[in-house]
Amino acid sequence: MSLVLEVCVDSPEGLRAAIEGGADRIELCACLAVGGLTPSAGLISLAQSSPVPVYAIIRPRAGNFVYGADDEAALLADIAAVREAGLAGVVIGANHLDGRLDLELLQRMKDRAQDFGMTLHRAFDLVPDPVQALEDAIALGVERVLTSGQTPRAMDGLGLLRDLVAQARGRVSIMPGSGVNPENLGEVLRTTGAAEVHSSCRALRSQSDDRAIAFGFQSSQDSETSVTIVRQMRQILDAYAD
Repeated sequence: MSLVLEVCVDSPEGLRAAIEGGADRIELCACLAVGGLTPSAGLISLAQSSPVPVYAIIRPRAGNFVYGADDEAALLADIAAVREAGLAGVVIGANHLDGRLDLELLQRMKDRAQDFGMTLHRAFDLVPDPVQALEDAIALGVERVLTSGQTPRAMDGLGLLRDLVAQARGRVSIMPGSGVNPENLGEVLRTTGAAEVHSSCRALRSQSDDRAIAFGFQSSQDSETSVTIVRQMRQILDAYAD
């Protein structure tokens, strides 16, 4: 059984590193420092020539996933733009104020996506009842649910992740993400039984621009997708599958 590595990237360099390192799928974003926002038209254009499937996150702003009418207009327009660009799919999510999935809005997003591939993102981690939310996600028709097991880091949510994989019973893929790296990947796989994982594969940027940092244009802890880490993740997944 082959195991799938999805790498989230937010730059042209990151896109290239993920592909070179052996990612099976790309989640294309802007601003990974806030969990990922809808990528720019330019980055989407670069991703059109990717040899592996690319899913663009559809998230117009930082913050929660409770969306009003203006947000919805942006969400639907972004889905249409990504479809027109010919990428493989979109990554979506929306909540009500009480944390439940906003199934009505998600359905409208699905309708706009038509036959596009769809991942439900970590809006799932905010729901009050993950068992019901998983059934709702399956009924909605997403391909996979990206989740950290309702904890900030997947390593702290392994029990729920294992239970979700068992509940899904192959009806939808449960994809652990958030803090998954070469050091803990083996434990994530052994404990959860997941067939795909999500990782940023990032390391601190090797070169920083002191003037850019001083002016606030770059964080002093800026990181970037590491082709070395992507390769390490790929090797672990391949060895585990064997």
